[in-house]
Amino acid sequence: MRFVLLTWGSRGDVEPLAGLAVRLQQYGAEVVLCAPPDEEFQVLLERAGVPMVPLGPSVRSVVNNPKPPTREDALRLAPDLVAARFAVLPNLAQGAKAIVATGLMPAGARDVAEKLGIGYAFASFHTLGLPAEKTNELYLEALNSNRSAIGLPPVDDVRSHVRTEQSWLAADPTLWPADVDDVLQIGAWTLPDERPLPADLEAFLDAGEPPVYVGFGSMAAHAPKDIARLTIEAARAHGRRVLLGRGWAELAAIDDRKDTFEIGEVNQQALFPRVATVIHHGGAGTTTTAAKAGTPQLVVPRLVDQPRWAARVAELGIGSQDSDPTFESLSAGLSVTLAPETLARAQALAPTIDTDGTTRAAELLVR
Repeated sequence: MRFVLLTWGSRGDVEPLAGLAVRLQQYGAEVVLCAPPDEEFQVLLERAGVPMVPLGPSVRSVVNNPKPPTREDALRLAPDLVAARFAVLPNLAQGAKAIVATGLMPAGARDVAEKLGIGYAFASFHTLGLPAEKTNELYLEALNSNRSAIGLPPVDDVRSHVRTEQSWLAADPTLWPADVDDVLQIGAWTLPDERPLPADLEAFLDAGEPPVYVGFGSMAAHAPKDIARLTIEAARAHGRRVLLGRGWAELAAIDDRKDTFEIGEVNQQALFPRVATVIHHGGAGTTTTAAKAGTPQLVVPRLVDQPRWAARVAELGIGSQDSDPTFESLSAGLSVTLAPETLARAQALAPTIDTDGTTRAAELLVR
């Protein structure tokens, strides 16, 4: 029994799929994961013991551009990704039971599965997405051209075609309740992480009160201007130390004071229960990991689904949101997240967060 898993997107798209791959392996299945060729993802999948096939350009090469992507950039990337899927998947998925696709509109995956006569499932980590007209503008011509080349008839609407009649919503129902009828909510997908924290980080954590963590993951050029300085100054105003997750934005300390410590990629499942607040961009994975840790969050959303995650954190009373961060607004946000009642709500919610969606997905796939 073999499965091909497919995504193109940030770590927040790759790591949950790695979690599903590991769960399928525990069910005795053979799994290969198609992902962008970024070194970070190669290291992640090697650590997880999941074979990887690179597909498409590196994500970092796309998002690290200091200028926001233009319409022309999107119109080039979309057909290139479609072509890459039609080039790689037919041989790779031959004899597989199914293709499971996530990430940036995986047009091409269902089509190859259809041609091969195997199963197909689409999963998302939220229910937002591009409108159908925009999706068709980006993908329809390339998709139908490639379908024609393998003897398949054209489709009329890319979004509904890719998502199928019932896609999977791999998110905790409290953090992101299903708000559409055509999804099956199965819980968040997580990759278990047993790595110890680095010794120097352990020493910093042990040297004082729990610090404020600041990290913007793969936001790179989309991280707020001066966010490292603003958060450090706001945390200091509350008498708190700061952990800076460098990430793709390459956040750095603003001086050599000992109350700030920079870290690279670490086990957030082990780290977040030991910090006072998680300040982040509002990605699905970071929001869920912080909620599961019972740690208050200050969400500074940047793109797509992030404002919705931020709003939900605030609605649940487990943190605050700040779409236009300043020293004053971040200080006010920390007043909320550092309050005992916010911590109490976050800790009460933590045991209810559903992070076992990979088990349900694996059971649906192998049956």
